[in-house]
Amino acid sequence: MNAWHKLSITEAASLLATDVKQGLSANEAKKRLARYGQNKLRKGKRFSALVIFVSQFKSLVIWVLIGAAAVSVALGETIDGIAIIAIVILNAIIGFFQEYRAERAAAALAHLTAPRCRVVRDGHNIVVAATAIVPGDILLLEGGDLVAADARLIQASVLRINEAPLTGESQAVDKFTGTLPPLTPLAERNNMVFLGTSVTGGTGRALVVNTGMETELGRIAKLLETSESGKTPLQRQLNRVARLLLWACLGIVALIFGLGLLRGIAPFELFLSAVSLAVAAIPEGLPAVVTVALALGMQRMVQRHVLVRRLASVETLGRTQVICTDKTGTLTMGEMTARKLITSKNLYRVTGEGYSTEGAFFVGNVKTLPSENPDLLALLRASAACNDAELTLIDDRPGIVGDPTEGALLAAAAKGNITRAAIEVEMPRLATVPFDSDRKCMTVIRRQENHAWAFVKGAPEVIFSHCTLIRTGQGVRELTESDRNWLLHTNTLLAHNALRVLAIAERRLDGFSLEEGESVNDAEIERELTLLGLVGLQDPPRPEAMGAVIKCIRAGIKTVMITGDHPETARAIGHELGILDKGDEVLVGAELDRLDDGALKERVSQVSVYARVTAEHKLRIVRAWKAQGAVVAMTGDGVNDAPAIKEAFIGVAMGGTTGTEVTKEAADIIITDDNFASIVAAVEEGRGIYDNIVKTLAYLLGGNTGELIVMLSAVLLGWPLPLLPLHLLWINLVTDGLPALALATDPIDPGVLNRPPRSSQEGLFNRDFLTLILFTGLLTAGVTLGMFAYELYINDSLEQARDAAFTTLVIAELLRSFGARSERRSLWQIGLFSNMRLFLIVAVSFALQLAMHYVPMLQTLLQIGPVTLNQCAAWIGVGFIPLIALELRKVIRSPRTKKN
Repeated sequence: MNAWHKLSITEAASLLATDVKQGLSANEAKKRLARYGQNKLRKGKRFSALVIFVSQFKSLVIWVLIGAAAVSVALGETIDGIAIIAIVILNAIIGFFQEYRAERAAAALAHLTAPRCRVVRDGHNIVVAATAIVPGDILLLEGGDLVAADARLIQASVLRINEAPLTGESQAVDKFTGTLPPLTPLAERNNMVFLGTSVTGGTGRALVVNTGMETELGRIAKLLETSESGKTPLQRQLNRVARLLLWACLGIVALIFGLGLLRGIAPFELFLSAVSLAVAAIPEGLPAVVTVALALGMQRMVQRHVLVRRLASVETLGRTQVICTDKTGTLTMGEMTARKLITSKNLYRVTGEGYSTEGAFFVGNVKTLPSENPDLLALLRASAACNDAELTLIDDRPGIVGDPTEGALLAAAAKGNITRAAIEVEMPRLATVPFDSDRKCMTVIRRQENHAWAFVKGAPEVIFSHCTLIRTGQGVRELTESDRNWLLHTNTLLAHNALRVLAIAERRLDGFSLEEGESVNDAEIERELTLLGLVGLQDPPRPEAMGAVIKCIRAGIKTVMITGDHPETARAIGHELGILDKGDEVLVGAELDRLDDGALKERVSQVSVYARVTAEHKLRIVRAWKAQGAVVAMTGDGVNDAPAIKEAFIGVAMGGTTGTEVTKEAADIIITDDNFASIVAAVEEGRGIYDNIVKTLAYLLGGNTGELIVMLSAVLLGWPLPLLPLHLLWINLVTDGLPALALATDPIDPGVLNRPPRSSQEGLFNRDFLTLILFTGLLTAGVTLGMFAYELYINDSLEQARDAAFTTLVIAELLRSFGARSERRSLWQIGLFSNMRLFLIVAVSFALQLAMHYVPMLQTLLQIGPVTLNQCAAWIGVGFIPLIALELRKVIRSPRTKKN
């Protein structure tokens, strides 16, 4: 790809064999279309709905469950098999709908291309389909056009382009036709226009240099095709669970089969028993529990302005260690705001954000009114008079029509009760001298009280050179060298604080007249001006962003700001938000280009702010963090963010007024209020959801471990089986399954953000987790076997012994669910009624378990008999033992937990 910005117009036209006045001939355009292809972006690899649905069955845990269902049906346990298959299909349907929408990112890029455009061919201006544009065509541009290809400007008249889709920066860019150095960053190539950007004002002609996939937007489309986030940590953990369950089942079958053969049991009967036990070891409710936990988390997130497109992403948010965030519109308002006003002697601070007209003026900490300060009033009035923008409401929010900088000036004037509408009535416009990059200023001439007045705004150094007078609180006087020094010093301070500075001036035009069709001589008008003051403008940080960054620091999450903006602007915002410490470096795109991937991987953890970056830079930054093993989230709103968003473990798109369809389609999560604080809220929800999944998994596996120990012990001891297949089905799907679903909805621990994130390498099955499951299983099995042995040998009744084992195990499991809500906090600290779903499920299940001994139909179905009240009381008492033991374990472990 040639560096077209470094070439002169003549050199570029020569390379493309184009006459810049006549354009291409129709015949030549046809030949080039055949050579270069249509001017459109290649669609990414598409998947049919069937392929996406089938892909939902790739998970190992799903195949383990399908195998368990098949074995259950083969053994006559049809209800068990149907229940397992229903769970599998439900999960596949949910996953299908989530991933079907996620595959539309590349297609959304097509919406950014112009359907038709104007070109010069054979010396005539014609309208052609944008897909028919070829290198060498001459594009004609005017306000409102969508740029149809990458092109080198050959004419520009007050041309301004909104390049936010490519650079992420909302400020329109002034264009010119001169040459630029070879290494000029994309955001500063002001002699080029790019596919997908839009013309906000002025006119121009441009020589098309690249089309389709060779454009800058095409490069982003290629990056998007190669971006891949990979499996989430939760998906990897569940696959590990599935592998463990698979090997456990095979081990159980082999062990029981071997022991049975030694005891002389018939092989077929032995096989049925061994396989039944292996199926019982699988927690059939696990996929449903995970789905419910994630789905309920999604519902809670909607209330916190977060839309989740991929279920698994909810939990991954809780593991986030790094948040790479765009600046404009995410950490900042995305709207220019006048923050400082400077007159002859005063520096005014302006409150209020964005284009809202609510705000006030302060000198130091003292509030002041424009009506009490003639110098401030004159500055605000001129800011509104030299203005083409309009304040309006967009989706019930304050917005503008026109240039963002002019909108900020209008908002500041409105805070002083000066409106553009009132100005137009009091001072009708006579003429306008538009801004251009040579003069670096704009002038509007108005009539007031039979006199013409010129109101001028522009670059301070230019306006200062045209001023001879200055307005003060006492009136107008000569502009002294002292005044110039004060204003130049103030201008420098504002610029160092990353404020864009404009100077405002005025002049009374005695004897001014303008004949119809006559143009204004700007050199005659823009001289002997009266300086009114300076305006410092900035896209300010969001009020909530600083608190959100502090929360991230407390939660052990590194915030990295990535922007296409100027390094000094990035540094100032980084300092203000607490992302950047004094002395920390800001790494710019040109330096990134000099680092290979290995060097960037070593350096990435030391950099918190990047400036002047492109889509490719953002992608490399995300990949460098991933190479370090970090769980990284990437946020953004422009097309240039889309490849990095898709590559990150968690892609977060802004879905409010700034987000593009491309980023939304590439993202896992959409923030509906464009607020960084909402991302932090989503992390909090993610951590809470992970806690719920872990506690639920521990509860389910602890119960299954108890069942296995009971059945294995009976085989080893030569006892009859304490639990029948129907008992195991009831326990797994009803007694364990329903409380597990309620555990998945547990309220989030309020201190969840006060601990560091989990490592992406940290497994579920760590030492503490396995110890808890084994301890729980031994407790449950111990009380169950104890009651079975008592009834079997003391009362000499196998039927009553099985009744005792079945009901004791169920009661122990139900009561244990209360203690499973936290591994650290006791039941009394959490509160028995703080999860009413769990309390009601346990109460109903408890009553049903005892009542079934007295209902003939259930007695027949589950092969149980009536029991006495004394027996019920004994089983309930024994069933409390596991809960009490687990609560005592928390008390013993609490000092060590606090140290950790």
